[in-house]
Amino acid sequence: KGSLYAVKQILDEITQDGVYVAEIKRYKHKRTLDQNAYLWVLCQRISEKIGTTKEEVYRSFIKDKGQFDILCIQDKALDRFIKNWSDKGIGWFCETDTSKIENCTNVLCYYGTSVYDTAEMAQVLDEIINECKNLNISTDVTGYEE
Repeated sequence: KGSLYAVKQILDEITQDGVYVAEIKRYKHKRTLDQNAYLWVLCQRISEKIGTTKEEVYRSFIKDKGQFDILCIQDKALDRFIKNWSDKGIGWFCETDTSKIENCTNVLCYYGTSVYDTAEMAQVLDEIINECKNLNISTDVTGYEE
């Protein structure tokens, strides 16, 4: 009922002399800060065990279990698109593949976990936890609650 009240308030404020755009979509819980902190602690532990960086560990799990889209980008815009996409954060990276369209490249665009909901984040975390268990790494972290 609180949502309906908020909608009514907004509708009451709309005047006829303006242009408005609205989007209505189902609410999804964003990933929690606890999930994010837990993810980074476990990535650090894995990185120490296998001798790489926590960022590389994070990206490998994003690639294996994370969210991505495939876009067809004109070759003349490819470098700029990849740079702009990657500038969004550590987990925002691209891989390229050939396109059937002339002068275009298919780009797999991976999203960083900052835009994941709790279910998407849980999927990545479950994979990280499994890898910790495979490597005999403790998954216990004080202050984290699943």
